[in-house]
Order: sequence, then C-alpha cells, then structure tokens
Amino acid sequence: MKKINLAITGCMGRMGQQLIRSANKNKNFKLVSLTENRTVNKRISGIRPETNSLSAFKKANVIIDFTVPYCTMEILNIAAKQKKRVVIGTTGFSKKEEILIRNFSKKIPILKAGNMSLGVNLLMYLTEIASKSLGNNFLSKVHEVHHKHKIDYPSGTALMLGKGIAKGKSKNFYNLMGKKYLNKKTFPYSKKINFNSIRKGEIIGEHEVRFSSGKEIIKLNHESFDRALYSEGALTAAAWLMSKKVGLYSMRDLLRFK
Repeated sequence: MKKINLAITGCMGRMGQQLIRSANKNKNFKLVSLTENRTVNKRISGIRPETNSLSAFKKANVIIDFTVPYCTMEILNIAAKQKKRVVIGTTGFSKKEEILIRNFSKKIPILKAGNMSLGVNLLMYLTEIASKSLGNNFLSKVHEVHHKHKIDYPSGTALMLGKGIAKGKSKNFYNLMGKKYLNKKTFPYSKKINFNSIRKGEIIGEHEVRFSSGKEIIKLNHESFDRALYSEGALTAAAWLMSKKVGLYSMRDLLRFK
C-alpha cells in the first residue's frame, strides 16, 4: 500500500506535537510537511517547519489541522487551490466561518469534527437518542472540563453535544443555545441549553450531558485520559477521507452512525 503524504499544521502546539508522534508510528502515513504561524529554527522529525503556503502543502495528499479559526481559513484557502483534502479538528468557529467551511467543502473533501474520539462521537449519538426519547418534559445542560491552556469555551465537543440535543428535538441549535458559564461550581437548567466550562490543571477532557424532569436526572458522560485518542482518530479520519469525493464529512459518517 502506498503511503499517504501528510501535512500537519500548528506543529508546535499540543495536538500538533501529538499528531507528529502518532504519525511517525503509523505505517500508512509519510510525514512530508509541518507548518506553524511563527518561525521555528529547528527540524522536527527531519522536517523544517514552514508557514502556511502553496509550497508547504505541495507534496501533501491530506492536511490535518488543529490550530485556531483564522489559521484554518488560511489553510482551507490554500488547500482549495491545490485540491488537497483537509481534516479539521480546530474548534471555536463563528457562524460565518462555519458557512465558509461549508463553501470550501464544495471544492475539496473536508472532514470536520469538534472531537475525533470514537467514544465522544458515540456519546453524541446517544445524546440525540436520549433527547428525542425524553422529549420536552426534560430540560438539558452540558458541562465540560479542560486544561487551563484551552482558550475557547464552550469546547467544540460541548457544542457538538448541544447540537445533538437540538437534533433530537428537531430544533435549530442556535435557537436553543442558552447561557455560557465559565468556572462555575453549579449552573442552572433552563428551557434552553446552558453550558458550563471549567478550565484547570492539565485535564485532557471531560464532558457530561444532563437531562432533568425535576423528578429524575439522566447523565451521559465521557472522560479522556490520553491525547493520543484524538491524534489517532484524526489519522483514521485522514485515511478514510482519501477515498471520498468533494463534500463536508464528520466522524459520524466515518463511524456509519445512522
């Protein structure tokens, strides 16, 4: 089997470094390009990091991007010109940026996921089922915990779970989005979906969805212990995307959840 030429963006970040480690262990990939938004005066895995450019991605078959939204937009613009596939693990996009991603997916295959973990994507699927089954008699809220270095909140995964709740109710997520709390010990239920984000220590990721009728509470949760969970999922997504046509895909498509 011919190896897939891989480019990793944000190579000096936490996920960038983890992706490099995982890619070097994966026999299906050949790491050909690393990029960063600043000068890096050293070689990593024999590669000198570059800034995002046409030349940086020239040899790549697929790009894995875990950066920040403005950087992702820059990468997609270049990838669209070169017809490169892109796996997006970046979170924190605005509505406008989400629309731009969808527009880019009309030119190139893109797989975008707020979380690359099998377990988290199963949790989202179960959240949809629970939301649909419980109906309007139950209120819901989402709680998440991440390391102190994470800037955006709620996390991309928390928003995914919120969308799962909305989808289960056949309602527009943005119409259901409630308040966004940060570092609160407790936070209320409401007729909308409230979110609470905790930022502390070096926690990889914890997510919980709660449904309450006032008489009982149902909890669905997931904990991550190793960042390799996400990098290995991203590599699986990259390999899967190689056979796909132009379009916007998710881990749900890869996992074949209905």
